[in-house]
Amino acid sequence: MTIKTAVVGFGLSATVFHIPFIQASPAFELVAISSSQKDTIQKTLPGVAVYDSAESMIEHADADLIIITAPNTAHYPLMHLALSHDKHVIIEKPFVTNVEQGEKILALSRSKNKVLAVFHNRRWDGDFLTVKHLLKAGSLGKVKYFESHFDRFRPQVQHRWREQPGEGSGALFDLGPHLIDQALELFGPPEAVTARCLPLRDNAQTDDFFNLWLHYVDKEVVLQSSPFASAPPLRFHVQGTEASYLKYGLDPQENRLKQGVLPKGDDWCAEDPEAYGVLHQAEKQLVIPTQLGGYQHFFHNVAETIAGKADLVVSVEEALDSLKIIELAMQSTKLGNTIEIA
Repeated sequence: MTIKTAVVGFGLSATVFHIPFIQASPAFELVAISSSQKDTIQKTLPGVAVYDSAESMIEHADADLIIITAPNTAHYPLMHLALSHDKHVIIEKPFVTNVEQGEKILALSRSKNKVLAVFHNRRWDGDFLTVKHLLKAGSLGKVKYFESHFDRFRPQVQHRWREQPGEGSGALFDLGPHLIDQALELFGPPEAVTARCLPLRDNAQTDDFFNLWLHYVDKEVVLQSSPFASAPPLRFHVQGTEASYLKYGLDPQENRLKQGVLPKGDDWCAEDPEAYGVLHQAEKQLVIPTQLGGYQHFFHNVAETIAGKADLVVSVEEALDSLKIIELAMQSTKLGNTIEIA
């Protein structure tokens, strides 16, 4: 039995990160989309129902699963509506804009016994999986310093909601969840957070740069995003007692999806060998082939969880932990000091 799926929105997130995977998987059937782009959808996705509003679609579409790709401030009310109508939900990150909302929606999903999956797709980046493998294999020894970047070259402010002032906008809410989720997956919660989240571009109205330090007893973790990375961007720099690992460039999946590459087969997302990272040991350097990732595994996990055959790889509780770090980073920036975690 396929999972009838409806999607809120028809922008970049929906058309690049969700709909291709729904169409590629036999576990799902795309039945409805809410968007003002009715003519475009009817031409490109014939047979899919189009609704003028997300609320109407959630209330009336014959769907088991709602995928929400609306702006961040709409996440909470749309999730609440979908869960209240006994729908499963996939929600873009950050799943809410504050911890209080997150705790309420978690309680509702439990009371309804419905799957609530937060789209932390970067758990399936090949370079992140490679770092996980190196840590598990002990190739680095004991990790003492971990640096993770999501840098881009966007020196000009763009006219889009993420760069307009308001709750849930800015780089920290956009890219921070990816880096924070990965760090917590590797190392668990830190003891304290120090952060600088700033508007550095001319005419910027919200933060477009962040630098977070997560302080652990035995290591330091640095997470950063900058809009001024015109050179090949650093992705990971991991230093341990036995070796260091350096990796440049972002995972190729996003660019390939934007170029229209369909997520079919296991190797559609394989990284080109020239982009592999390097393990620097005391006496030699080793090129490390990047592990095979694949965002399709997120959707497969959701389907298996809805069928009662698995648990979510990314739990709502873990997404809530990431959101707590975001709130602490905002507090640290405002106060200009380190925030201890109780």
